[in-house]
Amino acid sequence: MQLALDAARKARARTAMTAWVGAVVVKDGTFVSVGATQPDGGAHAEAIALAAAGDVAGAHLYTTLEPCVPFEGKRNRPCADAIIAAGVGRVVIALQDPDANVSGRGIELLRSAGLKVELGDGAEQALELLRPYIKHRVTGLPYVIAKFAASLDGRSASASGDSKWITGEAARDLAHRQRAWVDGVMVGSSTVLVDDPALTARPGGALAEKQPVRIVLDSRGRVSPGAQVFAQPGRVIVATAYEAAAEWKRAIAGAGAQVLECEGDEHGLNLDQLLATLGQRGMISIWAEGGATLLGSLLDGGHADEVWAFIAPVILGQDALPAVAGLTAPTMAEALRLSKPVAELVPPDVLIRGYTGSWAGR
Repeated sequence: MQLALDAARKARARTAMTAWVGAVVVKDGTFVSVGATQPDGGAHAEAIALAAAGDVAGAHLYTTLEPCVPFEGKRNRPCADAIIAAGVGRVVIALQDPDANVSGRGIELLRSAGLKVELGDGAEQALELLRPYIKHRVTGLPYVIAKFAASLDGRSASASGDSKWITGEAARDLAHRQRAWVDGVMVGSSTVLVDDPALTARPGGALAEKQPVRIVLDSRGRVSPGAQVFAQPGRVIVATAYEAAAEWKRAIAGAGAQVLECEGDEHGLNLDQLLATLGQRGMISIWAEGGATLLGSLLDGGHADEVWAFIAPVILGQDALPAVAGLTAPTMAEALRLSKPVAELVPPDVLIRGYTGSWAGR
C-alpha cells in the first residue's frame, strides 16, 4: 500500500480535477507492477497496473481508492469490471470513494464476484493525500489552501508596498511546487495591480507541464488587460461583480480571460457563490495567495481548509502591511487555531501549516 500511495502522490502533479490514485499488483508475495492515474481523462491506476502485470490470476491488488463502477457518462472502462475480468483474487482498498456514483458500489461489485476485499489499509495516509478530492465529492466545493509569506511580526510588505522578496528561494520554489498540482491559483485584484505576477507554476524555475487555472477576483474592474497574468500559458478566470463596467469586461475577455460574474458583498464578491460555481465546474483544489483582504475573507468566512504560512527571519515594523486583514479575534479563546500543525524548516524560513477545521471531513 505504501508503494501505491507513493504512486498516487506522484500522479497528483499530473492530474487535473480528478482523484489521484495509485495501485500495485502483488502475486505470490512478490511485487509485480504499479499504476497511477493518467492525465487528461486517461487510464485509471488499476487499469495501468493490471495491464503492466500480465497474468494476474489469483493476484492481490492494492489501491488507494475504491475502484470505479459503471455509471452514466463514464468514459473509461470501470476498474471494478477490469479487476474481475483479470482474475484478481484479493483487493485491498485504502479508502471508500465518497463520489455518489461509486460510494460502496465498487466494493459490493467485487465481493459479489467472489473476490476477497479488505478496506482501511493506509486509510489515514490516503485521506491526507486525497483531502481535496474528498471534500469536493462530499460538499461540491473546492478545497482551499490559504498561503502567505510574512515577517516575524506578521507583515507581508514594507510600508512602501515592497514585498520582493520576504522569503528565500527555497520557500518560493516550494510554493511553485504547490501551484503545480492544484487546479487553481487565486489572488485579489490588488495583488495583480501591485506585483503584476504571472501566477504560473515554475518549480525549479521551469514552467510545469500542467498549469493551474489563474483566478483573479476583481469586483470593481481595476485589473488591466495588459497584466502579466493574461500573457501566460493556461486558462484565466476573472471573477467580478455584475455591476462592473461592461467595457472593461469586454477588454478582459479580449485578453483571453473568462469573465465570471458574481454577486457583490461588503468584502467585494460573494465567496460562497464564487466557490460553489468553481466547484460545479469541477475545480477540486485552490491555492489562494492573497492579498491580505482575500485571505482574511477566506479565513473569516470559513472557506479556507488549510493554511501554509511561510515565516521569514525579518522584522518590518508597525507601518508595514499585514499578511492577513479583516480577521478579528476579540479574545484568545476566539482566535483561529490550526489543527494538526506542522513546522518545517525551509532555510532561511520556517513553514507552519495546518488545518482550519472549517471542513468537518478532516
